[in-house]
Amino acid sequence: MGIKALAEQAQTEITPMTVGETLPRYGDGDLVFVDVRDVREVEKSGTIKGAQHAPRGMIEFWFDPESPYHREIYGDPDKTYVLFCNAEWRSALSAKSLQDMGIKNVAQLFGGLPAWRDAGGPTEEKPRK
Repeated sequence: MGIKALAEQAQTEITPMTVGETLPRYGDGDLVFVDVRDVREVEKSGTIKGAQHAPRGMIEFWFDPESPYHREIYGDPDKTYVLFCNAEWRSALSAKSLQDMGIKNVAQLFGGLPAWRDAGGPTEEKPRK
C-alpha cells in the first residue's frame, strides 16, 4: 500500500475538524494547533499563529508520557490537539498514529494550513533562529 492509500485510510479513522469549526474557537484555550511539517517548511512559509511544532518524525515521542522526549505541552487531557500540515497526508498519518497509541483528544485540520489562510486565520512567520 502506498502513502496516498495509507493517508486516505487514516482519514477514515480520525476526527476531522474544518476551519469553520476551529477558527471561531481560536484563542479560547481548549484547542492546541500542532504543525507537523518539517521545520524548514515552517521557516519558509510560516504557521498558524501560536501553533506548536511537532515534526512528523517526532510526534509520537513528544506525545508519549513514557518517552524520554515527552513534552508537557502535549499531555493535557482537557485540550484538543488539532494537527495540520500543508495538505492532509502527514497530519492524517500523525493523528492516526496518536489515536493508535490511545490518545483520544486529537483531530486533523481538514485542508491544512492553506485552508486556514484562505479563511483569513491568523498566521505568523517563524524565521530560522
